[in-house]
Amino acid sequence: MKQLTIKKKIEGVGIGLHKGEPIPFSLHPLEANSGIVFYQCNTKTYIEAKPENVVDTKMATVIGKDGNTISTIEHLLSAIYAFGIDNMLIKIDASEVPVMDGSSASFCMMLNEVGIVEQNANKKVMVLTKDVEVRDGNKFSKITPSSNSQFLFTVDFKHPAIGFQKYNFSFSKKNYIDQISRARTFGFLKDVQMLRAQNLALGASLENAIVLDDKKIINEDGLRFGNEFVRHKILDAIGDLALLGMPFLGNYESFAGSHHLNHLLTKEILKSKDNYLIKELEGNTDSSFVKAYA
Repeated sequence: MKQLTIKKKIEGVGIGLHKGEPIPFSLHPLEANSGIVFYQCNTKTYIEAKPENVVDTKMATVIGKDGNTISTIEHLLSAIYAFGIDNMLIKIDASEVPVMDGSSASFCMMLNEVGIVEQNANKKVMVLTKDVEVRDGNKFSKITPSSNSQFLFTVDFKHPAIGFQKYNFSFSKKNYIDQISRARTFGFLKDVQMLRAQNLALGASLENAIVLDDKKIINEDGLRFGNEFVRHKILDAIGDLALLGMPFLGNYESFAGSHHLNHLLTKEILKSKDNYLIKELEGNTDSSFVKAYA
């Protein structure tokens, strides 16, 4: 199985969640073994999508270099991972990736439109060989060896519109598009008001997020899935774990996980080569991966 990139350049534009301004961006093919690389046009800064470049995880996953940062990268990376893309250059003239509709569906549509092409290099896969877990009190994120890739996420919000939700997602490109890509980010009205007082979340709206007051969802159209909240957590986790730099074989599980815990998990995995091995997929012998990205 070969590495993948996109067939040609494609451009998009969307609102920045925090600045509230239109942000143009473009996706470009990149040569084999290059990985996923962001290019901040206004500062002429290249930032590789790698755990060592993560500089903040409080409200989103933020990467940076030489004092220049790009935030909210997780939704775009989630879509890129789901499509099996190994190499891509993302050009953006801003400090954040646009939020689009709060999910990764718009990015999936762009990738479908532009098309994917094989490259002259074998795909590399990280195969987990040991259990790896990180915790914060009763919250945890962990990954265990497996012959496939599952994402089991549980949330338990003390809010009448969310409550306890658990979802087990069997990874494939098709399943991702159908079950995960349309799940939107969510936030609480009181937090949005507080953030706006700090000149943040200026682009947040009912068009790009599920918004909740103390008792209910205030979006008139309601939810896309009955458990949209936990599905979005899986969307985020896939984007955060994409920073490992290649697809992985292992089962991910989390209770009340976050960008911060996901980042700690990627660092813990990479801390020791005893945790994983890198496998190069030759030909079509690994039919499970071929099927996953069909």
